[in-house]
Amino acid sequence: MAPKKEKAKIIGLFTFVLTVFAVVVFVSLFALHGSPRKLFCGLAASIFSIIMYGSPLSIMRLVIKTKSTEFMPFFLSLFVFLCGTSWFIFGLLGRDPFIAVPNGVGSALGTMQLILYFIYHDKKGATKNQTQTEEESMEMGQQEKQPNNTNGTSQG
Repeated sequence: MAPKKEKAKIIGLFTFVLTVFAVVVFVSLFALHGSPRKLFCGLAASIFSIIMYGSPLSIMRLVIKTKSTEFMPFFLSLFVFLCGTSWFIFGLLGRDPFIAVPNGVGSALGTMQLILYFIYHDKKGATKNQTQTEEESMEMGQQEKQPNNTNGTSQG
């Protein structure tokens, strides 16, 4: 149902992710053994975890720009914080940097999401239609529309 350009973009991204995953699997199975394998897999998992925790950064930008938490569910932010914090503590107690570091980053990003939520949760920001228009223009990289002039036609 998506436009061809969007389908191609998603297929390309999906192919890239599968390729990276396949490279990690094959390198760890066939090229590395013992301690180097553990280090390689730990680094790969840590990088992927940090990327996962960093994915809401675009939504956080949208919350700041619109001054509304409409696009950032509270419970998702809460459980990102709780999950990141619990695994961070577990990694510290077990002295495992491959668990502690990425989940420490996740805990910090979850904290930032909760802070944003508490700053903007009561503020309505822009109206829903205006917010959708701004979101669409941000996703397309366009500038905001010019305000209407007095005779009802848009300037341009």
